[in-house]
Amino acid sequence: MRALIAATVRRGPTVLACGVGLGLLVPPLAALARPLMPVTVFLFVLGTLLRVEPSAVRAVARRPAVSLLLPAATMIACPVALGIAARLAGLPYDWVVALVIAYCAPPSSGTSTIARMLSLDASVALVATLASMAFVPLTAPLLTAWFSHDAAVAISPVSLALRLALLIGSAEGVALLVRRFAGARLDRYATPIDAIVVVALLVFALGTMAGMQQSIIDAPHRALTAIALAFAVNAGFQIIAYGLTPGDVRTRLNVALIVANRNVGLMWAALGLAATPTMALVFTCAQLPIYTLPRVVQHLLPRLEAQRLRRRAR
Repeated sequence: MRALIAATVRRGPTVLACGVGLGLLVPPLAALARPLMPVTVFLFVLGTLLRVEPSAVRAVARRPAVSLLLPAATMIACPVALGIAARLAGLPYDWVVALVIAYCAPPSSGTSTIARMLSLDASVALVATLASMAFVPLTAPLLTAWFSHDAAVAISPVSLALRLALLIGSAEGVALLVRRFAGARLDRYATPIDAIVVVALLVFALGTMAGMQQSIIDAPHRALTAIALAFAVNAGFQIIAYGLTPGDVRTRLNVALIVANRNVGLMWAALGLAATPTMALVFTCAQLPIYTLPRVVQHLLPRLEAQRLRRRAR
């Protein structure tokens, strides 16, 4: 059993990619996982808070580049640049609005967990994600209104703030209690905690694919366009962030992960019935690169580091 748990943690990115594929190929499984998604979000946020040392988080939070500059770029520069680029590319109005709203979302709640799977600095990912969430109630409604002429497509800042406070507050509260009463045992149960987080992410990845197979069957060209767009935008942001970020390979990949992977479910929930079919399709497809590209990054990481070492040796 221990070997299975250790293997699950070690192969986390592969497990996530398989989860998305399984949800796409077996719709009943995806439908079964869908109602469990809020619980899984709580579990992987809690798991990350338990596995990242508070002292490391405090040290990272004192760095303005991580706690202020990176969140500002993520929450303001990225959606604005994407909206302008989408307009210049001639995308239909509803696709432009859907993309902008998707990237008005804060980094995915699972970003710090995925960072840990890839042996990146989870404390940086956690601080940047939490700081970005502080921007959302202000930036998301303003940028949505700027790119959308439809008054029905409006996002309530109060609703966003309450959802974020509930998510982070509940997980942080439980993490504080666990650390207070069982802090000494956390290291002993590190691998099982990581395994629970991976399984929670797997269930979440499954749930995101609910209805996706039917969308492809009903309108294959439209669905495949949305999938291609989701991968192009996510990979594009990762490549740009990697190229612009100073530092070593792992630092640059960490920033790329933070910038590209977004918690679009939060925006979807905030829009409610105002979410159009195009938005629903774009938001669903946006999940695909979040849970499949980490496997690609895991494959590229040692090669990028080796390439950097060769360049230094010259």
